[in-house]
Amino acid sequence: MGSGTEVLNHKQVEDRIKRIAWQIFEEFNSEKQVILAGIVDRGYQLATELHKQLEAIADIEVSLCKLEFNKENPLNSDYHLNPMPELKGANVVVVDDVLKSGGTLIYGVRHFLDHEVRSLKTVVLVDRNHKRYPVKADFKGLSLSTSMHEHVQVKIDAAPFRVTVS
Repeated sequence: MGSGTEVLNHKQVEDRIKRIAWQIFEEFNSEKQVILAGIVDRGYQLATELHKQLEAIADIEVSLCKLEFNKENPLNSDYHLNPMPELKGANVVVVDDVLKSGGTLIYGVRHFLDHEVRSLKTVVLVDRNHKRYPVKADFKGLSLSTSMHEHVQVKIDAAPFRVTVS
């Protein structure tokens, strides 16, 4: 990973993931199942870490799925959810690493609007507050005011986790 100013170190990233997992559990503790749909790539990595935490604290079934689509051309993209769970009546949490303009997250959420899900929530580790689309993160680890020129890099594929701005 390149250089940049570290805004979250490994422990801080872990703590925020744990806090988000507890928030998800509190939201869905009376439900039987929750589906975590992580947007490829880093959204899925974050969903994997959230899944580990939820398995440790929650007595509900937590399914982990990878959501893939062409982020550059989402309107003409095929959407793939792997594995493909039963979505009718499901509680779905769409997970991404950074919310910048909101484009990736809103197109990720869009996929589930074609199904009769029970509820739909969103998670990001970092919310940059530059929304171009009307989407918000229901659960977030950090709100970070940055310029549009700055780049937020989330590293959660392997320890040590970190978030930097350059």
